[in-house]
Amino acid sequence: MPATATATPVMAAELPPDKEKLVSETRQRFTSELLQDKVEKYDSRDVERLKQDNAWIESYLQWRHYNVDDTLKMIDESFQFRKEFSVHDLNESSLPKWTFETGAVYLHGYDKEGNKIFWFRVKLHIKDSKTTLERKKYVAFWLERYSKREQGKPLTVVFDLTETGLSNVDMDFVRFIINCFKIYYPKYLSKMVIYEMPWIMNAAWKIVKTWLGPDALNLLKFASKTDVQEYINIEYLPAHMGGIDPFKYSYPPLPDDDFQTPLCENGPILGEDELDDKEKGDGDCKEPVDANHSEESLLKPKKVSLDSDRPDSKIKSLKKPQTLFRGSLLHISPAEDIHFGSKESGETKCLIVLTNVTKSSVAFKVRTTAPDKYRVKPSNGSFEPGTSMDILVSLHGGVEASPQDRFLVMAAEMNQATGSAAPPDLTQFWKEVMRDQVMEHRLRCHVIESSKAVAVAKENLGKGHTVFSNQEDLHSKITKIMVSNRRLEEQIDRCLLLLQLLTGMVALLVAITIPSLYRQSSDSQ
Repeated sequence: MPATATATPVMAAELPPDKEKLVSETRQRFTSELLQDKVEKYDSRDVERLKQDNAWIESYLQWRHYNVDDTLKMIDESFQFRKEFSVHDLNESSLPKWTFETGAVYLHGYDKEGNKIFWFRVKLHIKDSKTTLERKKYVAFWLERYSKREQGKPLTVVFDLTETGLSNVDMDFVRFIINCFKIYYPKYLSKMVIYEMPWIMNAAWKIVKTWLGPDALNLLKFASKTDVQEYINIEYLPAHMGGIDPFKYSYPPLPDDDFQTPLCENGPILGEDELDDKEKGDGDCKEPVDANHSEESLLKPKKVSLDSDRPDSKIKSLKKPQTLFRGSLLHISPAEDIHFGSKESGETKCLIVLTNVTKSSVAFKVRTTAPDKYRVKPSNGSFEPGTSMDILVSLHGGVEASPQDRFLVMAAEMNQATGSAAPPDLTQFWKEVMRDQVMEHRLRCHVIESSKAVAVAKENLGKGHTVFSNQEDLHSKITKIMVSNRRLEEQIDRCLLLLQLLTGMVALLVAITIPSLYRQSSDSQ
């Protein structure tokens, strides 16, 4: 498993003055009120991070509505959990292999907002007190792995209750999962989709609602096959949910490593005119350039000051990213989102700027979840200390970017022999480098709608034109009506069943009462 501790540096988040004061108060009170008495119950790595990471404290404060007393209780409970479960040391080798092989819990795909999906296939979970701790640690493994990689980006949890029965209901396990998002990993839950909940679980559900609290309860979405596409596109839904995702869980490897090498691995960064001409003349570029050749003659990093603007004569027309991720090996700009325009805007290219902040050469490579849609130039190489590398990302073949698309920047320090004039063999380097020495940082795509497209859409709506969005909205409303109608039918069926039961009981009482009354009448005569 790739270790990502190096990819998650401690950063001081910039907060408004009032929040900054609350963060400072929380940190001070944690040290004075909790740390002295409970130091042995906390992991020193968590304590050290709390002393420096404002964003982490702010996530706890936000989840507790900036109430410092409640926040301290939450941090205390969260830190004790992290120490008890040894979350920093959870990995594939520390957990039983069967936990990975069952396929009951895993990360795969994205929802409509581009959030990673955390799947719980409930029918594959069998309640067993002997294995409860291992199953809980397995969930903690995924959450800790995700939190280190994605740094606060929310998750969508899907409880798939297809073919689920009472033997799969494990209330203790459910409560643990709720606590994970309610206490241990604040701000990570975007929504929780409950798919096809059987009526037999209604009683259990009433208990679960009392555990959630108002904040988590508002994030719940009940869905069936007819309306689950309101939250997840069919490309990330399995067939039994009405989707077309061919994914089948298997282990190894872990299923969340879905990054692949993009088209046109290497090549010089061309100017806009050159690139447009090349794309018109040659739609495909399937032959990658030799890594060593590209390193020596194609990649031309520039010596820069780490805080200065980097002029680039070849790609002046591209807007420079404004946000910055400060990693241990590289500073990466943008920090989180790569911005593309819609088809109407014609903005199909953007930049990723890497800056080497070490005292050694750093090798890098860029991968994506949609290799057929993007060209990345250069997609791998190495560069010297204090230099920067502009990486051009362009859409290929007239397709449009999607919020589900992701990019992965990988980097590792190179210890090249002093005085060696030969260019490094990057292929061999990546085969031999230890995974715990690799820094990873993920970027997601963000599509900006053009003002022209928005104006045209409004004009069409004003003229009464039939727009697809209206049809989709109508379909959504009809779907909701059908779901409500189905639930109403189920309630009516239950009422009829209860009525039949009551009728039977009344008939039985009448049958018992009439003979008694008849005997009393006979005795009185």
